[in-house]
Amino acid sequence: MPAIVQNANSPYERICELKQGRNTIGRGLDNSIVVEDEARSLSRHHAEIWMRNGETTVCDLGSSNGTFLNDVPLLAQKSHQIKEGDRVRFGSVVFVYRSQPKPRVSPSGGSLNFVNSEVSIIMSVAPELSRVRISEVVHPGRDTAAGGSVLMLQNRDAAQRNADKLKILLEISKELSSPESYHLLPEKILDLLFQVMRVDRAILLLVNETTQQLESKAVKVRDSVAVDYEFYSKRIVEYVKHNGCGILTDNAAVDQRFAQSHSILQQSIQAAMCVPLKPRDRVIGVLYVDNLSMSHIYEKEDLEFLTSLANQAAIAIENANLTRKMQSEVVRRARLERFFPQELTQRLQEEWNLNEIMETEVTALFSDISGFTTLASQMPPRQVLELLNEYFRVMVEETVFRYGGVLEKYIADALLAVWGSPYRRENDANQAVSAAIAMQWAMNRLNQQWQQQGRNQHIQIHIGLNTGVVAAGNIGSEQLIQFTHIGDTMNVASRICNLAKAGEIVISDTTLACVASMGLPVQPLPPSLVKGKDQPLQTYRVLWQQLQG
Repeated sequence: MPAIVQNANSPYERICELKQGRNTIGRGLDNSIVVEDEARSLSRHHAEIWMRNGETTVCDLGSSNGTFLNDVPLLAQKSHQIKEGDRVRFGSVVFVYRSQPKPRVSPSGGSLNFVNSEVSIIMSVAPELSRVRISEVVHPGRDTAAGGSVLMLQNRDAAQRNADKLKILLEISKELSSPESYHLLPEKILDLLFQVMRVDRAILLLVNETTQQLESKAVKVRDSVAVDYEFYSKRIVEYVKHNGCGILTDNAAVDQRFAQSHSILQQSIQAAMCVPLKPRDRVIGVLYVDNLSMSHIYEKEDLEFLTSLANQAAIAIENANLTRKMQSEVVRRARLERFFPQELTQRLQEEWNLNEIMETEVTALFSDISGFTTLASQMPPRQVLELLNEYFRVMVEETVFRYGGVLEKYIADALLAVWGSPYRRENDANQAVSAAIAMQWAMNRLNQQWQQQGRNQHIQIHIGLNTGVVAAGNIGSEQLIQFTHIGDTMNVASRICNLAKAGEIVISDTTLACVASMGLPVQPLPPSLVKGKDQPLQTYRVLWQQLQG
């Protein structure tokens, strides 16, 4: 399978296989190949590699830091064929194209070429050959009615049984260490339990992190046992959760510790075991098993084994939970980076209470593409979307964020950004106006770039800014970040944007007062009545062409 290889010919090789059709490369999580780059030299959607008709091509998607083929810069939106051994650099990250990637380790004996050194192999063992199937050491048909352990082991010899138990636990550890959904793990744990122990019923309960109460996550019973109610003893599971140690009761109905347990009396539970799920010093749940027909059935060996199994299960659940939280945090951080400049993201992660609503003074910037409806009607929908993605990347990532602004939202072809929230700075209004000027110059450069590429696209934008007090906060939930600003300030900024013509920047008198130190060349406009205001607005056109781009 063809691939691009990062850190080629080093111990840290990363082989990224290419699928037929389109492969996207960038730091955005929605790419086919996601590249983490501390220098942030990659754009969110940096480039694409196509595999079709027996040919592999690379195309830069208008990235900030460019794509290079054998150190030759590529023109954006133009495909170039790549061949065996070619170096493809995305920003500062280098890959090598291989039509058939070489395995780092030879599957057979002999010499192993590893970073240009020869290693003499005496013996090699495939991990698969060392695996032990649980079915090889258990005996499902073994009768426990006459007493003895409920562990279904074939061997009676104590030493061999210990060895078999270690083999089973090792195999269970391997089974539970493979990538697994957090929600599927409890059922898998009980399935493994029933393969090695003869119990009638089992339930796995986990502690809810919010309520600290035990909640059922998986239940399993023997085929011949019917369960129509909450069968486990609440007294037993709470006792184990509180004390953090496993218990064995060989005749639960007469055990004085649980004499008042309604479930034990009602169901005539004869024997039960319950062990904590305790990966470190905190109980995260319990594993409970019981037997309805026989008393005096469990032995110390059973409790010890169940405890060991529960330890493996607890570690697997804890790891899966941590993985889930890390993935959630990656998604949350990605969402933050879509709306906030990089320098704010870490601070927000550490300090920001998403439920907090605050009042603050901001400078709001509305930007809109002039005549976009007409333009869009003349282009295929896919081309319109590609144009907007390229346009927004330049306007937001390379301009708004560069001047410390926060993106609130996209509204079709329009964007809304603010300065002064969630943190205020003395020069917020200056930065906002500077960003507006930079956006107009960036639009000029983008039009020139499209013209050089032979693309029949030329667009202009109009921008409106206003300064005032707003209420700022998160709308929705902590899982879906929608940081927004409410107040007349935002409405007026939108109205001012509508007053601006193609290629213009129009600001309010409040914004002009805040940026007096900049000495902006401005032209007063006639007072204008706008929707929602009783009094005409005094606005000013910024003569941005007189300023250096």
